[in-house]
Amino acid sequence: MARTSIRSAALPVNVTIRDVAARAGVSVATVSRVFNQKGPIREETVRKVMDVAGAMQYIPHAGARSLSTRSTRTIGVVLPDLHGEFFSEVIRGIDLAARESGYHLLLSGSHADRDEMRAVIQAVRGLVDGLIVMSPDLDPSALCTELPPGLPAVLLNAKADGRPSITIDNAGGAKDVVRHLARLGHTRIAFITGPARNNDAEQRRRGFRAGAKAQGVEAVEIAGNFTEESGYEAARTILGLKPRPTAVFCANDSMAIGALSGFRDAGLRVPDDMALVGFDDIPIARFLDPPLTTVKVPIAELGRGGLQLLIGEKAPQRLETSLVVRRSCGAERNKNQRSKRT
Repeated sequence: MARTSIRSAALPVNVTIRDVAARAGVSVATVSRVFNQKGPIREETVRKVMDVAGAMQYIPHAGARSLSTRSTRTIGVVLPDLHGEFFSEVIRGIDLAARESGYHLLLSGSHADRDEMRAVIQAVRGLVDGLIVMSPDLDPSALCTELPPGLPAVLLNAKADGRPSITIDNAGGAKDVVRHLARLGHTRIAFITGPARNNDAEQRRRGFRAGAKAQGVEAVEIAGNFTEESGYEAARTILGLKPRPTAVFCANDSMAIGALSGFRDAGLRVPDDMALVGFDDIPIARFLDPPLTTVKVPIAELGRGGLQLLIGEKAPQRLETSLVVRRSCGAERNKNQRSKRT
């Protein structure tokens, strides 16, 4: 039978195994078996896949090839914590991608402790074919020294030379919040920060500061640690400031939930007396009263992308954020007021 003719024009910048499978009209598993010479495969199928791969200039991912030749079909996932909606969404994304590709997950939490991280990584050696690691509280270069040599690994939301990663545009999202609040007329904005050693928190703080400078607004920073309790306490602190800010931006949604409760207990109404914005867009954010304006992070896609990058189906990338405007920031109220004036 004649070989399939494949045109090589308009090739993707980063060709993945999924691209080859789609063009050849076969499954990802079939392409994997062709390159690893595993299982009975019709000669016609082998020729077709190789023709397509050649035309698309596909180069098999070294980590993916090592994964596919091992026997455990298990991926280790190490997160700072396994509790909370953010991490649940990350795990959901990893799990969906893993099931699609025939892998199982082995989960563990490091609790942002380097000794515990080291112990977890040592414990899973030999049990997994690769690692997905999120450790925003640890220096990425220091983290890389803990990873076993030769074991494929992907970092989530951390960048280190020589290690593939999926990151988030934290600073850009924070700038968008300040710009939005400034356009609503706020000139003094409080920012409830995250933990001091946390990479996400630091990037969001930098974005807030850059946004405040660009918009010419007065910035006030109150310490937080990403928990609801710290958001509640920070809200109580903000109430005592003179002059008091008219808007509060929280470095994550959990602290925004705590702040909302703190303002309510003090008799303030959101957004009438205080505008409130979060970051992450965890599932519960839209169901709060009022629904929370927040920066949407594609959380599940962060996890899915990490798994796909590990097995060679995706190239390293930075995930974009977007501002989701709901009632807590007062935008709807301002819009109604403008309509009445006109």
